[in-house]
Amino acid sequence: MVAKMSVKVCHICLQLPPSFLLPRSFFSNGSKRGIKSISIPRQNRFNKGPGLPRLGTSNAAALERKAYTTPLRTGALGTKKGMSAVYDTETGRRQACTIVQMDRVQVVAHKTSQANGYYAVQVGSGWKHPSNVTRPLQGHYAENRVSPKRHLVEFKVRDEKGLLGIGEMIGAGWFQEGQYVDARANSKGMGFAGGMKRHGFKGQPASHGVSLTHRTMGSSGQSQGGGSRVLPGKKMPGRMGGHQVTTQNVKVVKVDDEKGIVVLNGTLQQLVTISAILTRSSGCIPGPDGCLVKLSDAIKKPWPVIPMLASAAQTAAEPMSTTA
Repeated sequence: MVAKMSVKVCHICLQLPPSFLLPRSFFSNGSKRGIKSISIPRQNRFNKGPGLPRLGTSNAAALERKAYTTPLRTGALGTKKGMSAVYDTETGRRQACTIVQMDRVQVVAHKTSQANGYYAVQVGSGWKHPSNVTRPLQGHYAENRVSPKRHLVEFKVRDEKGLLGIGEMIGAGWFQEGQYVDARANSKGMGFAGGMKRHGFKGQPASHGVSLTHRTMGSSGQSQGGGSRVLPGKKMPGRMGGHQVTTQNVKVVKVDDEKGIVVLNGTLQQLVTISAILTRSSGCIPGPDGCLVKLSDAIKKPWPVIPMLASAAQTAAEPMSTTA
């Protein structure tokens, strides 16, 4: 019994104490002490570092950086006509839709990288009496041999391949059924609105302790602790609506090229904020009936595989190739 106890005691004596009780010299650490951290640096979330190429400051470098999100072709203009409904042939469900009609949409002019620093197509729609057009615009239309337009909008494109010939007509067939587009229009103007309507504030209590200030916004900031000022960007009463709103990833349900009608999916699942609900009418496109709508290919979806019309660069190269 005595021999067994002695072996047990010796085994306990050979065990090392906890690491925090051991001297610093016991650990072999090859790194020298300094002001720099010995831990592995975390990956930088910003797009900078010694291995990255230097960003250029020219127009060509800027266009190259924006090429991924710039559409390959121009968009089109339309007029919001109202709401309707169609039945899905696969599920049998009734889905709301918005009807957009295109009226004499035509290419008016070009913007090139050499002259303007970017590529864009100037598109006009509708018709306007020449007596209601200013003389500079009359000269602009006459130079390009295009009738005066009611609306004139630019659509940026990636390169010269997206420049359609001046005078080309863009119909409803420019879009195909099943593709996704981004719709831009001016929302309904609500005028001067309070905080509850404009931002969805809860308001003050409606019972005890409040007198004649049930719909006020309340405090607009701190006193001494916050600098005795109203911080920039504070949500307050003000002008509501009347600004451009973009609805992304709207699906094209039907296209009638003969009548110039594009039917867009109008589900209410795309609404996110209360202000978006109040500053737009029912459907996927903001604004009242009769407003101008800008339609372009969705930048967050794959580009549609659609045969493009002959661009200005291609039409200029065709006579040269035939004569050669």
